[in-house]
Amino acid sequence: MTQAGKKKKRAVNRSIMLAKKIIIKDGGTPQGIGSPSVYHAVIVIFLEFFAWGLLTAPTLVVLHETFPKHTFLMNGLIQGVKGLLSFLSAPLIGALSDVWGRKSFLLLTVFFTCAPIPLMKISPWWYFAVISVSGVFAVTFSVVFAYVADITQEHERSMAYGLVSATFAASLVTSPAIGAYLGRAYGDSLVVVLATAIALLDICFILVAVPESLPEKMRPASWGAPISWEQADPFASLKKVGQDSIVLLICITVFLSYLPEAGQYSSFFLYLRQIMGFSSESVAAFIAVLGILSIIAQTIVLSLLMRSIGNKNTILLGLGFQILQLAWYGFGSEPWMMWAAGAVAAMSSITFPAVSALVSRTADADQQGVVQGMITGIRGLCNGLGPALYGFIFFIFHVELNELPVPESSSGGSVVVQYHLQQNSIIPGPPFLFGACSVLLALLVALFIPEHTNLTVRSSNWKKHCGSHGHPHSPQAPGEAKEPLLQDTNV
Repeated sequence: MTQAGKKKKRAVNRSIMLAKKIIIKDGGTPQGIGSPSVYHAVIVIFLEFFAWGLLTAPTLVVLHETFPKHTFLMNGLIQGVKGLLSFLSAPLIGALSDVWGRKSFLLLTVFFTCAPIPLMKISPWWYFAVISVSGVFAVTFSVVFAYVADITQEHERSMAYGLVSATFAASLVTSPAIGAYLGRAYGDSLVVVLATAIALLDICFILVAVPESLPEKMRPASWGAPISWEQADPFASLKKVGQDSIVLLICITVFLSYLPEAGQYSSFFLYLRQIMGFSSESVAAFIAVLGILSIIAQTIVLSLLMRSIGNKNTILLGLGFQILQLAWYGFGSEPWMMWAAGAVAAMSSITFPAVSALVSRTADADQQGVVQGMITGIRGLCNGLGPALYGFIFFIFHVELNELPVPESSSGGSVVVQYHLQQNSIIPGPPFLFGACSVLLALLVALFIPEHTNLTVRSSNWKKHCGSHGHPHSPQAPGEAKEPLLQDTNV
């Protein structure tokens, strides 16, 4: 009877909240169209990453033309700086959005994330410089997930997050192929103009159509409300890693497995284009196929494995596929090998969802947010360290090209000559082999994780942490802190 009363109270509160948010007034100005919904968040994510996906092929060309001698090193540094800045700024932006509302920070993050797009044809140097600095605001997913948490009940949240993540994947499945086709037929300038127009459309959509999700009663009376350092500290969750041996094992596993994954995302498509001789269309097709297979792996295959072999064994299997995939990338010297390894890579994508599920099942209900926050913090740190590490390893092994591959319409002789110049080395892709060794260590650590246990973090610490980081109006559900497979910083 008590539970039924609580549900009824939640339903009434939600109805009042949604009624208030039909037109939320700020200085007498209507904000948004209709009630806040997950579909508003989905459209924001789709438009932002569709715009960036269009630029996949042009970015690879401009990157090599701008940094012809140290392409991989500079790519790693650019993505590494962006990732580290995102890791450092995400907690602060999240805390500020709790005070000032989600809509303003959706607008801010989308604007600064897409700001570099028109600079690609104006000034490539400024384009890459602004990409690095934009990492401070490249946390759209964090704000979107907070937006979704505001307007959904706990039991709805996992499905809502899955819809947002699937939309993100869908935008990257289609847009690189469209961008490559338009660039080949009409030139890269048209692609940049189209991407800029879609980014502007996203900004206009937020301004005009997206309603504020944070209720007025949850906002402080004044905009000058204090934000504590503990709320803005990006290392707050990481400080609790060593307080439980099982949590420590899980976090070490995540760090060792996601570090090479983050580095791979930042450089692999450039590697395919410049070293393996893939055309723009082939790179776009590779992204599409890998995305589709990853979605299947993370839904159908993951569900079957979790029921048949258990949580821990699913993690070990995913790590095994990741080792095979990275070793194949490292020793592969032919394009068909990259395609075969890509299929294995899709299976390796089950690792992190399985880890998050293990945490959700074994952690106490009141510690879900803290433990998931630790894992999310580890992944955020890897998004900064991984690209820089991969770029440095490419640099020390002298994996570079002196010239761009010749256009696909001309003879392929020059491509073959340049390609075979890189095969004098026994290991064509040294960073990928390093990544395989890192994941092997992760596999050895994961062997010591119990299948069934209770994760505990010292109560005095996690309560303090939850009190400063949690949303008072949106209790954290199991798995709420899960991030999508691909993230802002990997574009």
